[in-house]
Amino acid sequence: MANLFPDNGGFFWGDEESVAQADSNVVTFGKGWKFDYAQGEFMTTPSGRVAVANSREAWIEWCQKAIRTPRYRHVIYSRDYGSELEDLLGSDYPHSVIESEVERMVTETLLADDRTSSVDQFSFAWIGDGCTFSCQVTSVQEDVEFLESEVIEFG
Repeated sequence: MANLFPDNGGFFWGDEESVAQADSNVVTFGKGWKFDYAQGEFMTTPSGRVAVANSREAWIEWCQKAIRTPRYRHVIYSRDYGSELEDLLGSDYPHSVIESEVERMVTETLLADDRTSSVDQFSFAWIGDGCTFSCQVTSVQEDVEFLESEVIEFG
């Protein structure tokens, strides 16, 4: 039977450098847009343009957005993007179990990005029916950042 995907003898249509770069294990950091999560909108410069985030800031923005985005809810994102913290809402689990699950879910979410090297040093604060947490995130370039977020409405 004939091969549906014939061998082209190593010939590439397009930019050979892109192919070589895709084959290497180089992690690229790009630019992004700054977002104000309290206001729910992109940050702007005094001239009214959307503020550009440098490579480190763009990675932090990705981390914050990934934690806040529910996994599997939005078709535009892959099944690897977002967190499952929503699954904990309304649960009657003890605080220790919820903290353990938050740690596992957030770590899994952030390590999905090749730019993230480690996630650790979690701390939790319980206020009423909600839980706020912070964690330390380290990039492969050894940039360290502390992220904060919340999970609310338990039990």
